[in-house]
Amino acid sequence: MYLRIRHATTYRYACPVSFGPHRLMLRPRDSFDLRVIDAVITISPAASLRWMHDAYGNPVAMASFTGEAETLDIVSELVIQRFGSALPTAALGPDVESGAISYSPAERAVLQPYLDLAAADPDGALDAWLETFRAGIGGGHLLRELAHAINSSLSYAVRFDEGTQHPLDTLAAQAGSCRDYAWLFIELARRLGFAARFVTGYIHDRSPADETLTSLVGLTHAWADVFIPGDGWIEFDPTNDLVADRQLLRVAVARVPEDASPVAGSYVGPAGSFLGLAVGVTITPASAPEPAAV
Repeated sequence: MYLRIRHATTYRYACPVSFGPHRLMLRPRDSFDLRVIDAVITISPAASLRWMHDAYGNPVAMASFTGEAETLDIVSELVIQRFGSALPTAALGPDVESGAISYSPAERAVLQPYLDLAAADPDGALDAWLETFRAGIGGGHLLRELAHAINSSLSYAVRFDEGTQHPLDTLAAQAGSCRDYAWLFIELARRLGFAARFVTGYIHDRSPADETLTSLVGLTHAWADVFIPGDGWIEFDPTNDLVADRQLLRVAVARVPEDASPVAGSYVGPAGSFLGLAVGVTITPASAPEPAAV
């Protein structure tokens, strides 16, 4: 399956401002389940790009600017080939106890940052939620049941403001965006003893009239990866109740949401000069590339 992805980000200002360095996480890393055929980033005003890999191995472009402008446009255009994801085979029943997941010493040494909790729970509300969840589920895959419980108990809400809600705030509001669902799932999975990480990317329709998706096609998307012994990193999307699905198009992974922002940067200008931000994503079928001449 070949797809063309266009991701446009536009910042508007009341007067010309200067821009500090911008960190762009817009290009996926090639793997067995996703291959990058073409990748182009266009920026106005003009910027020089320096590519690097961050601590997670994500491709990152650092943009440096010299001029001023009232508008900053960053457009990423990708052509990718998406293959099937790895489906989990491990049978993890509801009797799995926290800390009983069998990671090898070598795996645990690498996975430790994704096992460590990152969201404070001073009153034990997340643990209490997990206790209720564990008491109410039947048989089946523990993580599938966890994703389904979050999906069925929360109300989806589009949030255009930056940042991710604390899991406690998501539980209190009983609502959140895809990144809020994902972050809640990750912190709960970690409390069950699993290594989990935050994933950003896109989601696409299976068909022109697919009405099964909760999150909106045309925006960026977020979900979770969980490392399952014998299976590796497996995708869990509590927003749409999906597991290892080809609809999920990964771009970047991180331990915490703030490390996986698609666009991050700064500007220098008068107070109140920032007017707004607009993000648009389009995903369309693409043709297979022509064979190289020999």
